[in-house]
Amino acid sequence: MFPLRDTQPSYSRPVVTILLIVVNMLVFLFEISLESFDRNAFIAAYGLVPDHFSFFTLLTSMFLHGGWMHVLGNMWFLWIFGDNIEDILGPAKYLIFYLVCGAAAGLTQVLTNPYSRIPTVGASGAIAGVMGAYLIKFPHARIYSLVTVIFFFTTVDVPAWLMLIYWFAIQFFNGVGTIGYSHVSEGGGVAFFAHVGGFLAGIVLINLMAPRERFSRRQDLYW
Repeated sequence: MFPLRDTQPSYSRPVVTILLIVVNMLVFLFEISLESFDRNAFIAAYGLVPDHFSFFTLLTSMFLHGGWMHVLGNMWFLWIFGDNIEDILGPAKYLIFYLVCGAAAGLTQVLTNPYSRIPTVGASGAIAGVMGAYLIKFPHARIYSLVTVIFFFTTVDVPAWLMLIYWFAIQFFNGVGTIGYSHVSEGGGVAFFAHVGGFLAGIVLINLMAPRERFSRRQDLYW
């Protein structure tokens, strides 16, 4: 299932969400402007390499991407789910929330594959945190999604809780399935456990961070 839009209204302009999308796209455009050798060196320097862990690359890796589908997919998911979480927390808290979720995702990936020399890049872990928060705050919102039925495409309207739990289950079981592989191979791939860590961090953090007062006043509208 690929989300097209949600039914949950946002009552404020998602300034930080837009800014994050712009920054990610600008960094990616800079990446692809580099020659192949320089681009690989750039990703090696600023991507998160578990075997050479640093807190600096834990941050910078969130703004790097491996290709057009990677960055566009991530930014679309951030646009769908991010505005509502920013609406709840306010811009400053939301930015902190996003970065902490991304850091938690990176640390999870490091812990599950600590000797990897392959750079981990992407905003997926931070965005997974946003999705985890959405599951807690807007479980009954509807998500219009694109699905494939054999060779045909159609759209379905599903509850947010169903789509997000389904997405999390895929990440978790794919992550479990790559444990043995990731410890014996230096090939790249999807950092499934980063998604799992980010998602769980988002669930925890959204319950710890107090929402804006105006969200508390209208919270009954979401249930």
